[in-house]
Amino acid sequence: MTQNLTDDIRSLGVKDVEATAAARRPAGERPSASVVVCCYTEARWHDLCGAVDSARAQLAAGDELVLIVDNNDALLRRAGTAMPDVTVVPSTGPRGLSGARNTGIAATTCDVVVFLDDDARAEPGWLDRMLAPYADPQVMGVGGAALAAWPTDRPGWFPPEFDWVVGCSYTGLPTSRAPVRNPIGASMSFRRSAFEAVGDFTEGIGRTGTDPMGCEETEFGIRLRQSNPDAVVLYEPGSVVAHRVTTERATFTYFRRRCYAEGLSKARVADLVGQESALEAERAYVSRILPRAVWRDLTGGGHRARAAAVVFGVAATSFGYVRGRLGLRHVAS
Repeated sequence: MTQNLTDDIRSLGVKDVEATAAARRPAGERPSASVVVCCYTEARWHDLCGAVDSARAQLAAGDELVLIVDNNDALLRRAGTAMPDVTVVPSTGPRGLSGARNTGIAATTCDVVVFLDDDARAEPGWLDRMLAPYADPQVMGVGGAALAAWPTDRPGWFPPEFDWVVGCSYTGLPTSRAPVRNPIGASMSFRRSAFEAVGDFTEGIGRTGTDPMGCEETEFGIRLRQSNPDAVVLYEPGSVVAHRVTTERATFTYFRRRCYAEGLSKARVADLVGQESALEAERAYVSRILPRAVWRDLTGGGHRARAAAVVFGVAATSFGYVRGRLGLRHVAS
């Protein structure tokens, strides 16, 4: 799988995977890391074990590995029995990913809190490369590359610019270490001091169970920068995880639902942090990245279905945003 993922990274424009780790400090000098994995269902047990194993193999002395179980007593018991070397903790927050992540922050003590999805497997070097940029004291957050592990082949109609739909890195992200507004939630980290400064993830935004909402990391990243304009959040594409895409998520039905839900989520974020901050990255993405994608697919490879998916995705996301904003205004009135 490692070679395939390396090829996928290069397909996103990263020319030298190993070079991104060249500046990392010796392992003994890097900050300590609390790796937090949140889970909610036994249906992902095999994936969960893979995620935990992949993270465990990369821990250094003083690091922590904590599993947060969101409102599932059977899963809590099973994980506690099967993973005696892992700290297994029930979520104390409201049902959903934000509450589970906040439980993880409270249950850990290391310098940097690292979040790994329960269906993502960390490639070798993932953690060291995630932590290396923290040598700069202005760096408050670092996110890695999440590459889609499709159930079979990538659907021909699925544009790589929309891999965010399945929680993965997408064409349009930086191709080398660079500042971003927010990381991808499947593989991200923040200094503990960032949470101490601006609070935890806002509950009521992110995913709950199988619903396709999101954006809690977006809102947190914006809130962090609003509080401290000098704070830097980086994308480190050399820190790689393979993020499993289920058969259901590889369908156009899910594509439509997720795009619409993204619009709803962005409306909620805009209500909390302001429309300008909430949509800054999206404006550049829609005005520069997506027109190139449509042109490429209509003229280069004849991928008319993929070009149509780009247009549809923009429309569905925009509709969700407008619907969300109107709904918030109705509640306010």
